[in-house]
Amino acid sequence: MYLIIVGAGDIGSQLIEIATQNTNDVVVIEKDEQRAERASREFDCLVLHDDATDIATLEDAGVNRADALISTTDQDATNIMVCLLGQEADVPSLVSVVHNPEHMNIFRQIGVNVIENPQRLIAEYLYRAVKRPSIKDYMKLGEHAEVFEITVDPYAPIAGQTLAEAAEEGVLDEGLLVVAIERDDAVITPSGTTTIEGGDLVTVFSERGATPDVTDKFGHFEDRE
Repeated sequence: MYLIIVGAGDIGSQLIEIATQNTNDVVVIEKDEQRAERASREFDCLVLHDDATDIATLEDAGVNRADALISTTDQDATNIMVCLLGQEADVPSLVSVVHNPEHMNIFRQIGVNVIENPQRLIAEYLYRAVKRPSIKDYMKLGEHAEVFEITVDPYAPIAGQTLAEAAEEGVLDEGLLVVAIERDDAVITPSGTTTIEGGDLVTVFSERGATPDVTDKFGHFEDRE
């Protein structure tokens, strides 16, 4: 893919590293001279020390043949302008970081895929790791729903039951689904006859999120403390 990445700060640098390691053609635009020089030294890609809100800069970066334009600066106004210019250039995929939640609709209205305030997402993840130690990994879906990983305690209410039995007895109620099981380095796609065992790492979808009532079912009552 031909990618244009705007910004070589904390977020942009991580993205540049990943993109250049995966055989993409990458062009970076960075307005700050020191950041531009550092990116040029560290990454195998073309780095333009220039202003990405100028259409001439984007044209120099090859915007007319870009598969994606990704804006990662710490200024929403800059990111919006970059994406508008990318839209005018008919870039197939526009992606941007959004720092102020109040600006989300603006980005969406112009067809931008958004990543909301990465610093806040990291903070929420760290808080969850302390507050809910049983959750191995999670992803929010909408306002309340979550997909998360959790290890089944041998004495959990669901341990030793098939998924069908757990549903019949109300252990797995409506809106709570086990979508994958990792056991002995193998991944199992479960069915109603699949038995949940202690030690299983299960991936769960919950419409109401990973609340204590939900994690109780997998034997993690410590999350209530």
